[in-house]
Amino acid sequence: MYQHLLEPINTFLKCSTPDAWIKEAKKTENLSVILRDHLLCELKAAQSAVFLLKRYVLTEESSEQLSRLIEPYEKFAYKRMGDANTLKSKNLLSKSIVPRPACAYGQDMIDKMVLLIREELHHFCQVLDILEENQIPYEPIPASRYAKGMMKHVRTYEPEAFIDKLIIGAFIEARSCERFAKLAPHLDPEIGKFYVSLLRSEARHYQDYLTLAELIAGCDISERIAFFAQAEAGLITEPDTDFKFHSGSPAL
Repeated sequence: MYQHLLEPINTFLKCSTPDAWIKEAKKTENLSVILRDHLLCELKAAQSAVFLLKRYVLTEESSEQLSRLIEPYEKFAYKRMGDANTLKSKNLLSKSIVPRPACAYGQDMIDKMVLLIREELHHFCQVLDILEENQIPYEPIPASRYAKGMMKHVRTYEPEAFIDKLIIGAFIEARSCERFAKLAPHLDPEIGKFYVSLLRSEARHYQDYLTLAELIAGCDISERIAFFAQAEAGLITEPDTDFKFHSGSPAL
């Protein structure tokens, strides 16, 4: 029923998630790792979008407003301040987010990224609810090699660095979507249903990142997409001793 969402993603990605990862991920004893890492991935996705907006688009006042929006989630994730109930009332913006003067792509990026940020923070709260329902205590865990492995290839000059970061964002969202779909049938039905419910937003996020990368570049970026597709496939298929939501083939 969701194959139409996955077809372009499976074409975009250079490889599928290895069966060995699915075998490891569906083990009951790994549910805690999957959910806690997923929770942090939702926050990191929001943080990345906030960073891009603040770095390239927003006025100082709008930047401060986004920082205030995400701060309660960061305090919970990293300092254990607050709880699920307090976070659910925090996903609000008191004023409009506006771009700097003469930023040609500013409003388009704001429209896409602010929606992404709010959706990722909402998903954060949903995963937190699932943790509580399954009596899994939340404890932060270190990030996998995945995002860092992609970011090390970002060029050091602009606007190429900006374009690379947007392309990486597209791959992270696409891989998340692919893994939600692969993992959903093997989980508790309620968790599986939740993962399926995320597919539409994750598929849109990856497309939004690509659209913005093409807009900023103003030229064909297929060669750069192919480069990151190869790098991403390596991180997904090569042996990985650290099992996480975006880890490679388990070397256990």
